[in-house]
Amino acid sequence: MAANRENMRLLDGGRFMMGSDRHYPEEAPARPMRVDRFWIDETPVTNADFARFVSETGYVTLAENAPDPRDYPGMDPAMARPGSPVFRRTSGPVDLNDPGQWWEFCFGANWRRPLGPESSIVGLEDHPVIHVAYADAEAYAAWAGKSLPTEAEWEYAARGGLDGADYAWGDELAPGGAMLANYWQGLFPFANQLLDGYERTSPVRSFPPNAYGLWDMIGNVWEWTADQYAQPSPAAGTKARCCAPARQPRGARRRVSHHPAVSQDRIVQKVLKGGSHLCAANYCQRYRPAARHPQSIDSATSHIGFRCVARDL
Repeated sequence: MAANRENMRLLDGGRFMMGSDRHYPEEAPARPMRVDRFWIDETPVTNADFARFVSETGYVTLAENAPDPRDYPGMDPAMARPGSPVFRRTSGPVDLNDPGQWWEFCFGANWRRPLGPESSIVGLEDHPVIHVAYADAEAYAAWAGKSLPTEAEWEYAARGGLDGADYAWGDELAPGGAMLANYWQGLFPFANQLLDGYERTSPVRSFPPNAYGLWDMIGNVWEWTADQYAQPSPAAGTKARCCAPARQPRGARRRVSHHPAVSQDRIVQKVLKGGSHLCAANYCQRYRPAARHPQSIDSATSHIGFRCVARDL
């Protein structure tokens, strides 16, 4: 069906400098890029949006399905149950090279029950939907008559015309102490000062939009893009893997492509953009338009969501 333009913005496209030479190596080099005109959702897809999709289609997400052990050689049979990784704050400092310290694979966690089987999305209808794998995001986009953005489209939109700026609003993270996005203030993963008012996700439109009228392009949840992840040099990927778990603890998926600097598993990985509420100054400073992160397509977590684009102009 044709995309509904409600709550979307039309961007004229154009030339911009994509990437950054000042931050993580996988963002370099900064290079000229051009995108065509496209529409983009003003916000990430919300729980209410996703609920409408599921109600009309009966769609069941990856996290709601038990994995097939035949797809994951060496998988512990006890893991063949539906679930998804959920962030758990630690009681004190931990090794920041070990995401397993703050991620728990939670049986029963999914988009309807974001913190586990006893939780719900009641009262969170205007929060971004989470625990969506890449195929889940694609299915929603197809139902809506839309697509997932390319990495270049997403970054162009996030910059809001501020070519070369570090953040979606300029070069200072918190100008005058203002909290302009939902990210972690304090020492990750144990001390969150909550200066932005949120421990986990926040309602969309809780912070100011960028100059293109787009909300939550930075922080709140990571967002899927359509591009397969690749690193520009062997040096990239030597830093800690950000706040995301390496993968769901199942085994080696039989896939045809992978990135050896990130994982020995043969997994197709897509680019995530925007950072999340777990990005912090002391770890994963990826709350920037240029920032990027790999994520295996068969993984869903409590800090990954998405938004859509439409190109049928």
